[in-house]
Amino acid sequence: MIPLDSLALYAVASVMLALTPGPNLMYLISRTLCQGRTAGVVSLAGTTSGLLFYAVSTALGLTAVFVAVPVLFDVVRWVGAAYLLWLAWDAIRPHGSGGLFARRDLPPVAPWVLYRTGVLTSILNPKVALFYLALFPQFVDPARGSVLVQSLILAAVQIVIAFAGDLLFVLAAARVALWLSTRPAWVTVQRWVLGGVFGAIAVKLALDSRR
Repeated sequence: MIPLDSLALYAVASVMLALTPGPNLMYLISRTLCQGRTAGVVSLAGTTSGLLFYAVSTALGLTAVFVAVPVLFDVVRWVGAAYLLWLAWDAIRPHGSGGLFARRDLPPVAPWVLYRTGVLTSILNPKVALFYLALFPQFVDPARGSVLVQSLILAAVQIVIAFAGDLLFVLAAARVALWLSTRPAWVTVQRWVLGGVFGAIAVKLALDSRR
């Protein structure tokens, strides 16, 4: 099994990662600020499921294809950017899910839609796969037992830490959202905040390299 000191070091690295702003965290905070705590928590379930997908894939060796076939990385990256740009437009367009002229506030979004968007936000960011692929081998020792079991343990530790960290951010954002809900000016700009965040994530994905 993985030595406790190595596992502790890995946990510290996972905590630092959880505190680093990224596409998932940007999405969760903006969704919570615009649509409240429930929307943020459901979206968090989606982003965590996306992390679980890549973590298990890494443990099984599937994400090595991003290194072996560089063009696949770019395909996923550009698909992700296009999807997020569409979400940005849908948030601000007239009569869209967050249309500027449809209502004065963002309409409720079905939990399944929130969950699905969270999943896709994670899965369409291929750097998550490369992170796992780069980090896991540093803490896995074939001499200490099953590589698959060790990888799954690392995945579980990182996902629990990521979930806990993101949940704290969501709960903090929910308190801010409650305060903002009493400000009429915020109601008129919230869809632009959500659309702007989606657009910013899309640009970041599109400009990212594999390094």
